[in-house]
Amino acid sequence: MIISKEVQEAIKNHKPVVALESTIISHGMPYPKNVKTALEVEAVIREHGVIPATIGIIDGEPVVGMSPEQIEEFGKREGITKVSRRDLPVVFAKKQWGATTVAATMIIAARAGIEIFVTGGVGGAHRGAQENFDISADLEELGKTNVTVVSAGVKAILDLPLTLEILETKGVPVLTYGTDEFPEFYTRSSGIKVETVVNSPLEVASIIKCKRDNQFDGGVLVANPIPEQYAMDRKAVDFAINKALKRAKKDGITGKNITPYLLKTIVEITGGLSLEANIHLVKNNAALGAEIAKELCNL
Repeated sequence: MIISKEVQEAIKNHKPVVALESTIISHGMPYPKNVKTALEVEAVIREHGVIPATIGIIDGEPVVGMSPEQIEEFGKREGITKVSRRDLPVVFAKKQWGATTVAATMIIAARAGIEIFVTGGVGGAHRGAQENFDISADLEELGKTNVTVVSAGVKAILDLPLTLEILETKGVPVLTYGTDEFPEFYTRSSGIKVETVVNSPLEVASIIKCKRDNQFDGGVLVANPIPEQYAMDRKAVDFAINKALKRAKKDGITGKNITPYLLKTIVEITGGLSLEANIHLVKNNAALGAEIAKELCNL
């Protein structure tokens, strides 16, 4: 794998680093907003005195710490493969460009020695998963890969109660930041109460350290609610999701294409409001992830 000199030096000298995914660039937002957002998220992390490491695959090589030029190319290049665990050997062997999902980013971050990874929302059990078994590989990865994921919960298009049940089965600690309700991506609450509330980056870092010191393999999920001023109306979100699900069924969209399709459709239905909420929640997660990374280095 190719690790940027800046990221290499930070890891070697035990300085805080935060990993970032590339699917949000190539499949999550339109160009040029995707590139602008990616660079702004990196800037937020730097403002907190932490090194950002955006991860992607270029010509079959995992790149940890992509340059602004590489991020720009990711944002406008057509045909980049969306990559999860199963796709990694194929993309490596065929020397393709690949945008890493939560699962693939976790794998590469762990190999590079990066503990903290910031994203928008993780994947999970899709609605109707009891019948179609459409469950994201992100949950499997959280159960076995030693990376902490900071997100605004899981994507609102999913079955949240079922997703949380699976995470419990996988032994993944789910920590909600500053609230006893699991956040629902675009909104701050879901009505689902959680057991473990954390109120400071140090508290999160202490839990991570105990998990690693005791060699309890697997990830940690930190659910960080979207800031109040950027949260959407829950009824409006539910309406948009239900409408998008009906369109997806009508168009025969399934598998790994379903999430980007639904998110894009929701943006259209909400007149762009969901995209703006997405951008703000990722930046909010980046700030928290950076502070957790600093506290963990101090410990």
